[in-house]
Amino acid sequence: MKSITPVQLSESINNGEKWTIIDVREDHERDICYFTEKHIPMGEIIARVSEIPQIGNVAIHCRSGKRSAAVIHTLEERFEFDNLHNLEGGILAWADQIDPSLEAY
Repeated sequence: MKSITPVQLSESINNGEKWTIIDVREDHERDICYFTEKHIPMGEIIARVSEIPQIGNVAIHCRSGKRSAAVIHTLEERFEFDNLHNLEGGILAWADQIDPSLEAY
């Protein structure tokens, strides 16, 4: 499984690379904070797999990186994705390293 740190992702975006960033947390977690518009809760991933690009850079995140890792594992095993990156440390790491205005929970 490929992973990417918040700093690496932020630098890549700032350098003009295109990324699809998918939040797999639950709705009530997004009510607290979010940094990307694309949201597919973990429980809906299989039903909404067609919404995930199979070409180009895709980063998947949750709160800490564990659920997103499980989602990536499933997508790689069942649907042969090879372009997915787990955001190391999830939104907590993003808030800590990139955007401290996000509320940690």
